[in-house]
Amino acid sequence: MVSSTFIEGVGGKLAERWVATLLTPAFCFWVGGLLAWGQRFGWSSLNKALGPLSEPWQIAVLIISLLTVAASAFAIQRFDLAILRLLEGYWPHWLLPLRRFRYRRLQHYEKQLSQVKERLQVLMLQQTNHPATLDAMEEQARLDYQRRWLPPQPQYLMPTRLGNSLRAAELRPQSKYGLDAVVCWPHLWLLLPDQARNELQEARANLNTAARIWLWGVLFILWTPLALWALPAGLGVAWFAYRWLLSAARSYGDLLDAVFDLYRNELYKALRWPSPASSDEEKIMGARLSEYLWRGPVRPISYLKP
Repeated sequence: MVSSTFIEGVGGKLAERWVATLLTPAFCFWVGGLLAWGQRFGWSSLNKALGPLSEPWQIAVLIISLLTVAASAFAIQRFDLAILRLLEGYWPHWLLPLRRFRYRRLQHYEKQLSQVKERLQVLMLQQTNHPATLDAMEEQARLDYQRRWLPPQPQYLMPTRLGNSLRAAELRPQSKYGLDAVVCWPHLWLLLPDQARNELQEARANLNTAARIWLWGVLFILWTPLALWALPAGLGVAWFAYRWLLSAARSYGDLLDAVFDLYRNELYKALRWPSPASSDEEKIMGARLSEYLWRGPVRPISYLKP
């Protein structure tokens, strides 16, 4: 006979899962659609449809509704990576209008990057000859932060702010250490301690959640034919989610940068490569290590003894 404690425990876990499901953006999406439908057609028709049903059938309708919410939340979650790549600016070839828009944005960001670098050089030169004013220090800090989240070369610029932020974070290890972040990341991930992994996973989950909410906001616009307020509501959610995405992407990029700063030597040790002796040597060895991980030993390598 199953104990009551076991039943209460299982029931509590199920209740927690249902509450978590009910509080998801999927539930807000469907409730918003229901409100829009009620405003368009009136609630009397819903009462007429559900009122004559017996209690078991009403419970069945409720269960089906909850399952629909859960299934839609699960389905949308599968698109996290695709939405992120879309918002970064990795667009398919058939989106020709967006590609043209991308080229215009590239020209804008190339000009912006050039202006930021030139202005920073002017401010730094002025500080060598005269004491920096408070306004000059604030401007330099703002421009330096802006440059940090732009790729270092114009050919790497992306058409969106989100794409530039993530691309800048990906290129920073190569710029500092010669390591290709995309190539080295799977190997470095296996060497990270639990604390670093947990921080990165949390930051990545935050990024994925923001992308998911952006998509729900865009989908909410589909209720506009039923209620006009769905349009500003959906656009507002999408705008908020994109701002959240920018902040989450920069937090994730800072953690990625810190991981390479702190644990890149573990990658050399695990692969039995000698550690670089200087910063100039590290850039050369980092490039060779990235090439080794991507293509294999294309040149003779002297491994350290285990």
